[in-house]
Amino acid sequence: MRSTVAAAVMVAALILGGCADATVSTTSGPTASSAPAAGSSLSPAAFAAAAKLPNTVLLDVRTPAEFAQGHITGAVNVDVEASNFAQKAAALDRTKNYAVYCRSGNRSKTAMSALQKAGVGHVFDLAGGITAWQSSGGPVVTS
Repeated sequence: MRSTVAAAVMVAALILGGCADATVSTTSGPTASSAPAAGSSLSPAAFAAAAKLPNTVLLDVRTPAEFAQGHITGAVNVDVEASNFAQKAAALDRTKNYAVYCRSGNRSKTAMSALQKAGVGHVFDLAGGITAWQSSGGPVVTS
């Protein structure tokens, strides 16, 4: 009897754990019904849902070395600390939405400000960065 109850608890935990992870993905799970307000900082689940919207670009603003160690699937790397960041920001398509993230959320705030100054109007970021993403079960890929 105890083993049956323990097995049932384990199965329930695995099922519920699997459901929680599915909400923090840019390839599966819910999609936001509309773009978040420009300049918003979103939870991992809300960020994942908003990143799935059409015309949204995932922008990882960490260094290339950090990006290579693990990034969100489909992300483009534009290092906010690089000397040519302003030039790259000015070249971005202003008709797109930009879902910005870094390691902890600090550099993404800097990047959002710089992007808005460059005329990129619709940007939002991942509160807590990729650290929060991974803590929420969000997958990363390496390159």
